[in-house]
Amino acid sequence: MIIYRPLRPVKALSFDLDDTLYNNHKIMVKAEQALLDFLHLEYPDTSSQGIEFWREIKSTLLQTQPELQNDMGQLRRLQLNQGLEKCGYRGETLTTATQVAFDYFYEQRSDFQVTQSTCKLLEHLGEKVPLVAITNGNVNLEKIGIAGYFQVCYHASLKQPMKPHSCMFDLAREHLGLPAEQMLHIGDGLRNDIAGAINAGYQSAWYAANRPLDMNNEPATVLPHIQLANLDELLTLL
Repeated sequence: MIIYRPLRPVKALSFDLDDTLYNNHKIMVKAEQALLDFLHLEYPDTSSQGIEFWREIKSTLLQTQPELQNDMGQLRRLQLNQGLEKCGYRGETLTTATQVAFDYFYEQRSDFQVTQSTCKLLEHLGEKVPLVAITNGNVNLEKIGIAGYFQVCYHASLKQPMKPHSCMFDLAREHLGLPAEQMLHIGDGLRNDIAGAINAGYQSAWYAANRPLDMNNEPATVLPHIQLANLDELLTLL
């Protein structure tokens, strides 16, 4: 553990999910490929279009509707709808295809289990303080096996802007009825998680499941309170 700032007593923990409790990159790569294969099989008129076709639609949507960055589900739905329409699908067939592909992707996106060691850690932490989850993504906590450890999970949406906006941090604090300075947020992103938490009045812990932490290689604008070598250090901290 590296301590950058003095810590006050911690009465609750909030966790980022993707790339904090598990390596999300490889999961998303696998899910994206599974979706492409599914579309080519079930909707043959898409078979000539590769991943770049879908990425271009996503990029254009974000350029024309930047607020969609706050809602990965709505962005995905519009991406699928526009792509399928470009491939020639119309009317009820288009509506059905969009929903079927959307549901398939999110089943694949959550097709993994958080490790038993991480689940056990969350169980032990939850015996000491309340836990909440704050994520910019929309993984299915039930399916990946961690829903029972959190009192509540906040997902970014059009109504709840993504981190680093303070909205979800404020909602978590209000839900628990605690001052922000008694909350410790754990996340991998120095901008979304660490800067977001600090700007919301939280204390912050920097940890990543997908890469080694090196402040010299990260786009740091603010230092966390602590940097964790592993999540088990939270038990010692509490």
